[in-house]
Amino acid sequence: MMKTSSPKDGTRVETVMQTIREQLAARVLVPGERLPSIRQMAERLNVAKNTIVEAYDRLAADGVITAKRGSGFYVCGHLPPLSLADVGATKDRSIDPLWIIRQSLEANGDMLKPGCGWLPPSWLPEEEIRRALRRLARDPQAGLLEYGHPYGHLALRELLSRRLGERGVAASARQIILTDSGTQAIDLICRFLLEPGDTVLIDDPGYFNFQALLRAHRVQLVAVPYTEQGPDVQAMAELLAQHKPRLYITNSVFHNPTGAVLSPIVAHRVLKLAEDHNLLIIEDDIYAEFAQNTSPLLASFDGLNRVIHIGSFSKVLTASARCGYIAVRQDWAEKIVDLKLATTLSSNGLGAELLHSLLRQGAYRHHVDALRSRLADTMGRTLHKLEKLGITPWMKPQGGMFLWMRLPHELDSAKVSQHALHEGVVLAPGNVFSLSQTATPFLRFNVAQCQSPKIFEVLEKAMGRAG
Repeated sequence: MMKTSSPKDGTRVETVMQTIREQLAARVLVPGERLPSIRQMAERLNVAKNTIVEAYDRLAADGVITAKRGSGFYVCGHLPPLSLADVGATKDRSIDPLWIIRQSLEANGDMLKPGCGWLPPSWLPEEEIRRALRRLARDPQAGLLEYGHPYGHLALRELLSRRLGERGVAASARQIILTDSGTQAIDLICRFLLEPGDTVLIDDPGYFNFQALLRAHRVQLVAVPYTEQGPDVQAMAELLAQHKPRLYITNSVFHNPTGAVLSPIVAHRVLKLAEDHNLLIIEDDIYAEFAQNTSPLLASFDGLNRVIHIGSFSKVLTASARCGYIAVRQDWAEKIVDLKLATTLSSNGLGAELLHSLLRQGAYRHHVDALRSRLADTMGRTLHKLEKLGITPWMKPQGGMFLWMRLPHELDSAKVSQHALHEGVVLAPGNVFSLSQTATPFLRFNVAQCQSPKIFEVLEKAMGRAG
């Protein structure tokens, strides 16, 4: 059954109208396409036929659709430009998938950002980065002026190949493509694999930018419930049979926002389902460096057959010199590179040179070791402070930087976040991460950004106002 949206006035006619407008915004319905008949649409949305009649008539009056006598209703003319803010279950900016990024990046220096997804600058190796830049400036062999190889910096790809091999992922340098970020890596893969109207499976809760990016590709999103061991395998099997999605996208290590780590048993079951249902998987490994121990990767079990593995170093080094990568089966690599050339021509050569220089230094290993230790210590202290306010963990992560926490008394995290924003604190409300909008009482906390006592004072006050 098709899901309908829930406009603020709650009327069934406007609910139907909003549902159709969202399908138009997402390019699920395109100009000239015939809409389902009144009877079919009434059955899909589980409403009376006269509700559909009135909704169609009002959309026709607005010039959105047109009626053709004896034929039915059709989408009119040209669609408006794509607006991600118009796609999805809500228009409330407090739970818009891009709200956290927008608030965090636009915030002035006085704002506190426990809801953002990156480390504070003081936690990053700024001096080592400056030294590496000076080394590159003096190196006549460094490629600082020209477009690079279509696949990206060869020495860095070889280094990444060795690093992936240590984690059980066999990928030659020719199977690794450098990108300007992990986000661009996903975008290229979506361009390669997806057509408008395809169905994609995402975790619920799951990383909010997956929703925004996939909607930009005009696909249908289906949510699979996420557990402490990974996706709910039984629910996933039912969704695969019902919706036949083309793609599934997830984090295996320190899942965003829950902090969970995929268990080996669930990983094998997911891969078996992928084989049975011809499903492809993007494994976003952006938090790999936070893991103390070797964690299971879908790509290591799968051998890059159905799994495309991506990563980035923006979280542990710098978000300014962005550099990500794709590890993919050999016969797909060249085609993805063609898309990269068509859309960006070349990846960030200076960023790749810098990353290669940093990864080869012993200081990088010491930085990562210190970062893991610092995160573990901060995780414990932040959890203790939140629990004192009655905010409880969904689970206690093994590492990483995220805590997925439930507010007491089923408080609405969006309301709490709005109150906190007025006090100079950017929070991450739960429904930003939930396609099904079932995470109302949850907040995601970045423990590295929770150092100021003001955060907990504002949080307590905001909870009181939202209660």
